[in-house]
Amino acid sequence: MRTVTTRLTPVAIAALVGLPIALAAPATASDHESGTELSATLTEISGSGASGTAWGWVDGTELTIQIEAMGLLDGAPHAQHIHIGGSNTCPSADLAGSGFEGAVRTTDAVDFYGGVAVSLTNEGGMTGPDHALDVMDFPAEGEYSYERTFEVPQDVADDIAAGNGVVVVHGVDHNGSGEYDGDQESDLDPSLPSEATDPAMCGTLDVAQMAMPEDGVATGGGATQGTEHAGAIALGAVAIGAGALGLAASRRRTETARR
Repeated sequence: MRTVTTRLTPVAIAALVGLPIALAAPATASDHESGTELSATLTEISGSGASGTAWGWVDGTELTIQIEAMGLLDGAPHAQHIHIGGSNTCPSADLAGSGFEGAVRTTDAVDFYGGVAVSLTNEGGMTGPDHALDVMDFPAEGEYSYERTFEVPQDVADDIAAGNGVVVVHGVDHNGSGEYDGDQESDLDPSLPSEATDPAMCGTLDVAQMAMPEDGVATGGGATQGTEHAGAIALGAVAIGAGALGLAASRRRTETARR
């Protein structure tokens, strides 16, 4: 039995990625006053039992992504990405793959959703396709909420805004053992079980049919994105409060003068 505990090899990353796109460090969150809003319903692949919802916002080269996920293997990392290429679709529910009892593996599905364009990691500047399998920097819970804002190359932003992005979350416990194991090797790295890299759920990012939550979501998987802005958020709240108090005081002075 093999159990995934470490970062995957560069060979595996190259096999999964397919698109050599480099991304910059994350930026501050968009104010969402302009740009394109997108949403996706994430549905299970190969009976994984996973489901979720994703929202996206593209404004220039700034991308904000929110994900609500459930039904995944708890305590195991779940690589998650935006893919571009192929037919920009998800595998059909009845697709027979080359994995455990006909499960869909990554190489079975790549013609549908293409290669990795954005790695939805927890924190830091590691958001490009070359970090697609940094398994220690992805959510590792069965149910989680995720939010992050990135700067992406213009061509990637344009593709996503045009509805050509597909959100894919990986990692499936096919045999119900409670961990990534089994005799079948990963099609990306033979030192790992296939369960660690098999796609669990997928959804196309289309022009939004449902609104992104106004208050955002908390980041899952033990990540810290969003908390790095906590000071600015607190200062903003103080400034807003001070402004409101100042306006009230000004109105009282005006009313007193009129009397």
